[in-house]
Amino acid sequence: MRLPGDHMTLTAASARFTLDTNLLVYAVDSGAGGRHEAAAEIIPRAAGLGCILTLQAISEFFAVVSCKGMMPKDEAAAQAADWLSIFPCATGSASAVRTALADAVAGRVSYWDALLVATAAEAGCRVILTEDLADGTTLGGVAIHNPFAAGGGLTERARALLDL
Repeated sequence: MRLPGDHMTLTAASARFTLDTNLLVYAVDSGAGGRHEAAAEIIPRAAGLGCILTLQAISEFFAVVSCKGMMPKDEAAAQAADWLSIFPCATGSASAVRTALADAVAGRVSYWDALLVATAAEAGCRVILTEDLADGTTLGGVAIHNPFAAGGGLTERARALLDL
């Protein structure tokens, strides 16, 4: 199936993808409205598809929800540990750090976003679901997609990727 706006054909069965930290946070933030509901739909679905989480996203999740008091630290750590068990995980290499540094210096994206994308690219991901980067662009061979439609529901492209 072709995802609208993409220049490549991706199916749920063939597309490796990753989730940015914001989706992990929304999954536990019941105050996030439609984004919470969408993230709560995305994550379990992604677990059965070609989704790889980066250790960076899981670590950032723990830092955000525990520092902002969204969850007690022990619960945040348990959730992070669950995701480590459920999803294949990718860690940033020295090469990914070099790529992220170059992208950050060139002003293409922040260092941490660049590292997440470079790590995902090394893990074979072709798509990242995030609202933090420019929707519809490609960075390092990874298509950037904001999965949230107006009102917080899922976009058609996200539904296609997740085979919903």
